[in-house]
Amino acid sequence: MDRAEKRKVGERGQVTLPKELREKFDIQGGDEVLIHEEDGRITIEKPVSREELAEGYRRYATRAATLEAELSGVSSEANQYLGDAPDW
Repeated sequence: MDRAEKRKVGERGQVTLPKELREKFDIQGGDEVLIHEEDGRITIEKPVSREELAEGYRRYATRAATLEAELSGVSSEANQYLGDAPDW
């Protein structure tokens, strides 16, 4: 959804989120959302679940381990061609 969509605020302050956005962000009836002010705007966002957060940390750890292995190989290769770093 690339365009703004006008919605009426009900008597009790309720606003219906457009179906396209609910589907895009997997927001179902009864789900909780975070509402806060940000730079003079009202922002509504889906909170990150514990499972999503844990998955993000797992992906980060996997990338870090892959990078460590890659850099280890580069470091040993550099030592072969350049020798050990001098003790200055």
